[in-house]
Amino acid sequence: MVTITPPAAEQIRSLVPKDQPDKGLRIFIEKGGCSGRQYSMTIDSAKEGDHVIELDGAKVFIDESSSVFLKGASITFEDSLTNIGFRIINPNAKQTCGCGTSFEA
Repeated sequence: MVTITPPAAEQIRSLVPKDQPDKGLRIFIEKGGCSGRQYSMTIDSAKEGDHVIELDGAKVFIDESSSVFLKGASITFEDSLTNIGFRIINPNAKQTCGCGTSFEA
């Protein structure tokens, strides 16, 4: 469904408190942004019905309604001079905004 790159897994592990191993990165889709829908993220626990993706102890949770928009996507983490943060490479996006945080499905 969704893949996580090793740099993303490393960053997720650094964000999750060590005493809360059930937590991970929740990625969800909301209406808004320049292109109609936007990516949102938070540290959270799994909920019933979530898709759970794991890599090297890092967990990503995606609810059922968001999974439709993220099928086949890849999540990575970039730390460069011009960009820092999680990046979602989404094959379902027909159009994206310049900053990459919103898309049209």
